[in-house]
Amino acid sequence: MENYCKARTVEQPPACPFPGLSPDTPEIRVKDGSKIRNLLRYALNRMEAKPKAAEDEGQPAPEEGSTGRQQEAAGRPLCKQIVFTASGKGVSKAITCVEIVKRRVKGLHQLTRLLYSAVVEVWEPLEATAGLDSLTVSRNLPNIWILLSREPLDCSQPGYQAPGRYDALWAQSANREEGGGSAGQRAGHRKKRGGGGGSGSGGSSRGKGPGRHTGRPREPARGQS
Repeated sequence: MENYCKARTVEQPPACPFPGLSPDTPEIRVKDGSKIRNLLRYALNRMEAKPKAAEDEGQPAPEEGSTGRQQEAAGRPLCKQIVFTASGKGVSKAITCVEIVKRRVKGLHQLTRLLYSAVVEVWEPLEATAGLDSLTVSRNLPNIWILLSREPLDCSQPGYQAPGRYDALWAQSANREEGGGSAGQRAGHRKKRGGGGGSGSGGSSRGKGPGRHTGRPREPARGQS
């Protein structure tokens, strides 16, 4: 491929896998270069009753990586549903945004879909006189679609997650940290006590070595001679 250069890339994203959505449902497209702060600011302005992010930052700036339905009009009612979509390296960033929104806005139902989008890459030869033909490479790029809804969803659908409670999760993590700290302290005390005993026993054994007893009888022998 050293004789080729990429001419263009055409991506064919899949259709939205959530039928029956309201026309005003926000669809946030998360890209690799999108900033999580901007994504959360826009999402919380549409889903949260009192958007704390908007109060701290002021007026929300135009969102990076989202669709054109972003302009927040004054007095617009809160959205009942919101969709996050991402592909490639932006998948992990979209999941992070979804988890933060679920912690800020309680009682959200989640529905996740995994799809593939077709990506076509066209490669042209560097030298037109070399007799090389252009190459077309097709590949499938994984996509994730996540729907957050205030209204209940069909729990029998694959990828459904019911609203969860996070206080129990934080309590378990705190208990593990406390238990690990006490166990670590006890292990440290045992190590210190064991180390001190080992050095003392080692010193006493060296003081009672057999080499010193064999050297003492030689002194009176020198005086007699």
